[in-house]
Amino acid sequence: MKLLVPVFLFFSIPVFAQDDLLSLIDENEESQPVEATFKSTRLISGQTTEMRSAGVLDFIISHRFGRVNTGIEQFFGLDDSQVRLGLDYGITDKLNIGIGRSSFQKIVDGMVKYKILTQKTGDKAMPISLVAFASIAIKTGPGAFLDPNRDNPFSDRLYFTYQFLISKKVNSNLSLQFTPTYMHRNLVPTSNHPNDVIALGIGGRYKVTKRLALNAEYFPQVTNKAFGIYDALAFGVDIETGGHVFQIHVTNSRSMIEQGFVSETTGNWGDGDIHLGFNISRVFDLSPNKN
Repeated sequence: MKLLVPVFLFFSIPVFAQDDLLSLIDENEESQPVEATFKSTRLISGQTTEMRSAGVLDFIISHRFGRVNTGIEQFFGLDDSQVRLGLDYGITDKLNIGIGRSSFQKIVDGMVKYKILTQKTGDKAMPISLVAFASIAIKTGPGAFLDPNRDNPFSDRLYFTYQFLISKKVNSNLSLQFTPTYMHRNLVPTSNHPNDVIALGIGGRYKVTKRLALNAEYFPQVTNKAFGIYDALAFGVDIETGGHVFQIHVTNSRSMIEQGFVSETTGNWGDGDIHLGFNISRVFDLSPNKN
């Protein structure tokens, strides 16, 4: 399998200098990390630059119902549902790993996230946060092979995703993220579907109150223009309730992992192919230093 490493160009972001008076009296302000850029490690379906601290386990339940345009017979999609159960764990404050299982296409996925840069204010300010993300997905169900009569090797079930997560907390209310994405699929339905997919994800969060925020994300594809495949677009609401975060959203994608929602979204917003869904994140501190 041929693996490619994506290279992305970063545009400069202005950084304002310290007050002249502070320079004159030589009182350098210590750099402080910017916290709570996003409420969860997931914006809606996609990852954010938020990380779990060392020793912290995050149990994530993701749910997608059927399409609302199926009407009252299917109770506007609520009679049909898919679920993903995931566990993310902080090896260190900068290194996270995770595993999940989706009932949709019976996919098992694993991921690793590493934080390269942290947005900071102060004397040595850093204008952005930067996280590298990689995942592998395996279709384990009987429908994983496109042609059941074909002698497919196990590698045909594999999908690989690589992302840079680039975020900036603009102010106390607004956070933005840019997510250039490269994906390789070992097996595709037809010659019209490319094995390699590039997408340029964008997303944002607007904090309404201390415990309520509005989210949006969009993953326009650059190289996957096959018939019947659409760009994933989602809108959501974050509700923080003590020890967990509840996220409710609407999206045209059924899948809850990058392999699916980036390159295999078949729902069209214009046709009403909209899914109601939610994520629930519950954090457990398993670090030995916990009091």
